[in-house]
Amino acid sequence: MTFTHAQTDSERQRHSSSFGAAASAYAEHRPDYAPAAVRWALAGAPGRRVLDLGAGTGKLTGTLLGLGATLGTPLDITAVEPDAAMLAELRRGLPSVRALQGSAESIPLPDASVDAVVSGNAMHWFDMAVAGPEIARVLAPGGVLAGLWNVFDDGADWVAGLAEVTGPAAIGPRDLPAAWRIETAELHLPRTGADSPFHAPEQAEFPHGHRRTAESLVATLGTKAGVLVMPERERADLLTRARAYLAGHPTTAEGEFTLPLLTSVLRVRRRS
Repeated sequence: MTFTHAQTDSERQRHSSSFGAAASAYAEHRPDYAPAAVRWALAGAPGRRVLDLGAGTGKLTGTLLGLGATLGTPLDITAVEPDAAMLAELRRGLPSVRALQGSAESIPLPDASVDAVVSGNAMHWFDMAVAGPEIARVLAPGGVLAGLWNVFDDGADWVAGLAEVTGPAAIGPRDLPAAWRIETAELHLPRTGADSPFHAPEQAEFPHGHRRTAESLVATLGTKAGVLVMPERERADLLTRARAYLAGHPTTAEGEFTLPLLTSVLRVRRRS
């Protein structure tokens, strides 16, 4: 779901707060992130202290843990999430991680306490007029902010067809590569037009994939904010269309298949 400047804060809040009711499904069905994308996101950070902001159920947090293990020196990870149900799933699945309740607009950490702030499929919910200065506050000099999104690779014909069948509630413009580049290019900027505490953005995309069945992919679509806030009958109709489409395509009709994704990254650096 994409918000324009004209849409209200109440609409944004309604969508961003929809995940708690589906926290367990989110934890089960959402993909992790391409390790190469996470490495690129952290490149140039002045240290190993990383904040996963808007951490949800810990999908990106888990990738950070795995990356730290491959590097030989663990990352010092803190996860911050506003929704109590999502945070409970994170704590259950990743009990070793320091996990705090908080938001991008009110981060429960001291000044200059992290070297990188990363956000998995959440940065578009931030009010950057407030969150931008708050993120800059907790970042050390030279620190990086990176938003990561898993987008559907519509270079595969069946993925493009699924996007047409389900519509923007399930696979919106930010969920497809070409539009993602446009939709996220200025996400680090406050909508008020105020100055940003960050330098110009960089974008990069990294191949990724998610093993799914038709039914588990339908369940994944059901965790999208635009679907979660639909009236029950409309939501059921959308998921029925998706299920019928997948059942009729040879790639997805039977057994497991790989859903082609790109982990797409927007990276900016804190101004001095």
